[in-house]
Amino acid sequence: MGKKRSGAGLTGPQQAAKFLGLSVLAGVVLAGIAIPGAGALGLAAKGTVEGFDEIPANLKTPPLSQRTTILDAEGGPIATVYSRDRQVVPLTAISPYMQKAIVAIEDSRFYEHGAVDLKGILRAVNRNAQEGGAAQGASTLTQQYVKNVFVEEAGDDETKVREAQEKSLGRKIRELKFSIQVEEELGKKKILENYLNITYFGQQAYGIESASQRYFSKPAKDLTLDESALLAGLVQSPSRYDPVNDSQEAMKRRNVVLQRMADVKDISQAEADEAKKKPVQLKVTRPKNGCITAVKGAGFFCDYVRNTFLTDPVFGKTREERAKLWNRGGLTVRTTLDPQSQDSVNESIKDHVSQDDKVATAVTLVQPGTGRVVAMGQSKPYGFSKNETQINFSVDKRMGGSSFGFPTGSTFKPFVAAAALEEGISPGRVYPSPYQMEYPSPVRTCGDKPWVNTAHERLENEQASEVGPYGMNQAMAKSVNTYFVEMITETGVCPVTEMTTKLGVIPADGTKLPEVPAIALGTEGMSPLTMANAYATFANRGTYCTPVSIESITDAHGKALSVPKSKCERVMSERTADTINSLLLGVVDSGTGTAAGLTDRQNAGKTGTTDSRYNAWFVGYTPNMSGATWVGSGGSKQVSMENITIGGQYYDKVYGGGLPGPIWKQAVSGALAGREAPSFVTVGLPDTGNPGGTGKPTPPTTNPVKPNKPGKPGKPGGDGKPGATTTGGTTTGATTGAATGAATGGGTTPTNPIPGITLEPGVIGGRDGQ
Repeated sequence: MGKKRSGAGLTGPQQAAKFLGLSVLAGVVLAGIAIPGAGALGLAAKGTVEGFDEIPANLKTPPLSQRTTILDAEGGPIATVYSRDRQVVPLTAISPYMQKAIVAIEDSRFYEHGAVDLKGILRAVNRNAQEGGAAQGASTLTQQYVKNVFVEEAGDDETKVREAQEKSLGRKIRELKFSIQVEEELGKKKILENYLNITYFGQQAYGIESASQRYFSKPAKDLTLDESALLAGLVQSPSRYDPVNDSQEAMKRRNVVLQRMADVKDISQAEADEAKKKPVQLKVTRPKNGCITAVKGAGFFCDYVRNTFLTDPVFGKTREERAKLWNRGGLTVRTTLDPQSQDSVNESIKDHVSQDDKVATAVTLVQPGTGRVVAMGQSKPYGFSKNETQINFSVDKRMGGSSFGFPTGSTFKPFVAAAALEEGISPGRVYPSPYQMEYPSPVRTCGDKPWVNTAHERLENEQASEVGPYGMNQAMAKSVNTYFVEMITETGVCPVTEMTTKLGVIPADGTKLPEVPAIALGTEGMSPLTMANAYATFANRGTYCTPVSIESITDAHGKALSVPKSKCERVMSERTADTINSLLLGVVDSGTGTAAGLTDRQNAGKTGTTDSRYNAWFVGYTPNMSGATWVGSGGSKQVSMENITIGGQYYDKVYGGGLPGPIWKQAVSGALAGREAPSFVTVGLPDTGNPGGTGKPTPPTTNPVKPNKPGKPGKPGGDGKPGATTTGGTTTGATTGAATGAATGGGTTPTNPIPGITLEPGVIGGRDGQ
């Protein structure tokens, strides 16, 4: 007999019975006796009739966490993601055998008792007394359902999960109060339906539909008698009776369920005996969860969509709220991914760069005027194995990208030109543009303190033959470094950083662009998505649109959720954008980007290659598609792309026009195949300053169809800069101050062109075929 507590004439269970009323709650108190260590302590929760009444009777049932389906723009599936693999189905979609099996083994008097089964409790107490422990439980199906609701509500919070499952009399009483409410409000059939949808069946399967698909690869409505009995037997201990790992133990448990069904007259003994003879025959469908399961090479796009959801306030004020909504699942997310464009990107990547190459490539395509991200791929697949990665090379760090992005080289120069045009500088502006020069000084910044070249850092062009004077047209086509540094010296750094901010050109690590003239040569690390979307602004005649990846979302009930919308804003005049378009048409027409020239429509773009050829870029666009292609080192170790084999093709030197250009060309050609081919609005450009020039304006560039074919391995085409060579046997770079150890013509040790900022090797851009 239990000990009496000080000052009390009754044991804990007797006091509880008195307080709560024996006629209603004796079963609950007796259940406490069967819980080791609980009965002797009395009630840990509310201990009086009034206290019991104070327990809220309004059980707030959380929406059951389910799988979320991510679709492409045409409604095709991309991936399935979930925190718990569950598909909620109505009772009518569950086999009658399954319904009978779960009731027979878990609560055979389910249709006869109320929220609590006093007869069952007394039977359990008697059995446990005989066994000397807690051999038999007494919770009804309703009480089990309520407990599962508490577990579901706890989510991934381990402390709350333990509290929901603790074997305490206080929890039993709270469970009973809610069970009474559930019985009154839902009725037996709805409780059974909810129970079968919430219960865990092992192997990451929550709910009967997912369990049926997991073990038998069929819907729950088609479960046979023996299959139903096996699944019903799992509920007591999903790990112990797991048929995947121990078919014999699972069979024994299944046969117990079958016999119980016969005992309660749900089936005949003959049916039970026949079903017992059958071996356990599974047709297992392994769990497929997360972006690693994405089709069409869209694992990184899938991850970008997930990160968009977790970071955008439209889905909740805090990241915790957004994560809770995402993990709850049950969503259908229709994205902006265009199947044709994605297929073309994948094919182009496969044709040019191999998964096991020392370097990687990433390609992102964006639709001008809408911000819709229509394709995103890379050569290192999404995964955890060798030559796979979870780093999305196409996006910024906060969205799952690399820590610092990738220096862009000369693809930054159009931003300098756009800022200068907005400041009133003419496209005919001529600068001396020598082969080598010191960084001019001082240069205005956004603050009161100008940048001063105290260390006398120098820079140079790609080839010794590139000597001005040049106008903007020739300087852009040839990618003349000294020209654009002279330009940023005249405008000051501030107009350039203000322009890039409006274009969304923010370094991938989230920092601000340094206010130094070397940024004109693409010193800072950016992501392909950032570059593609910024160039889309030129295609859209000066109106910038924020990138979007989600078209629509509906929840488990078909209700539409709000999604982020692209925000469009004019950031430069149409005249400025049209001028940039005309300049960049010249790059692919006769400049460094000829290998990226499309055959059936106008396109514009810019090449970029950084010092030591650690990174090579082509960023280009048509009026209805913008894309960025990067090739470089995806890991912590920088790889110089000289004397290197990529995609089975040997390259003595990789230029922006030589490999990224053809990748871009093939990807965009396929993406736009069969689609309209609008033309740019162009302007006449003065042909001034270059040696041998006429000094007269050139007509608007038309970028006529040329007999080029989409780039393939074996057709690197150099940099696209005619006759590009290494002059004098020396390595030529954007600056002699790049942290690469490259010697100047005089053999002096180069110094850092950005005082006060430590640069990693290869961050100074401007080498080109850039």
